[in-house]
Amino acid sequence: MNREDVKAAYFPGNGDLVIVMGEESEESIHDLCPECSMLFISGFDWNTYLSPWPVPAVFRHGGDFGGKADEMLEVITELSKEYPYDRLFIAGYSLAGLAALYFCTKTDLFDGCVSASGSMWYPSFTEYLAEHSVQCEKVYLSLGNRENKTKNTVMASVLENTAKVNGMLSRYTRCIFEMNEGGHFDHPEERLAKGIRTIIA
Repeated sequence: MNREDVKAAYFPGNGDLVIVMGEESEESIHDLCPECSMLFISGFDWNTYLSPWPVPAVFRHGGDFGGKADEMLEVITELSKEYPYDRLFIAGYSLAGLAALYFCTKTDLFDGCVSASGSMWYPSFTEYLAEHSVQCEKVYLSLGNRENKTKNTVMASVLENTAKVNGMLSRYTRCIFEMNEGGHFDHPEERLAKGIRTIIA
């Protein structure tokens, strides 16, 4: 993956820069967090570039996970050099939230991380975090209170795993874990913006 393989949209603000990965509404999120600069990155295949290692499909109509998140981190690292900031944060929703947390185990580039409704069901991720510490000062985790109500046995582990991740991270960093009303697809922009406002405070 190269810099040219992603779409980048920059919204200037104050000295904090938040890199947001995914396809959520850019203007809606920025309108909810006008106090900081934001760089939205999209236009790439989620399953390929937001997954930390290869995993077979876990959804009936979904594809395999390519495990090329390290390539995305390289692109984000290069992009971060193109914009001014005093503090740098990484944020994402769903699989992008998982990737954001994974990136923070690979680099100390980020001051904080937002993993909103992060895909903590991802196979072996909690085991990975037990062996690889995040290198940022603050982490925000959130989850909908109905996200674990599913017949998919892999996804049903998301609440248990998110709570486990919160417990691990809270031992050595400032970790905030909030529950929201609803399922995974309820109000993603608002949940992401809530996490961003919390992490930059």
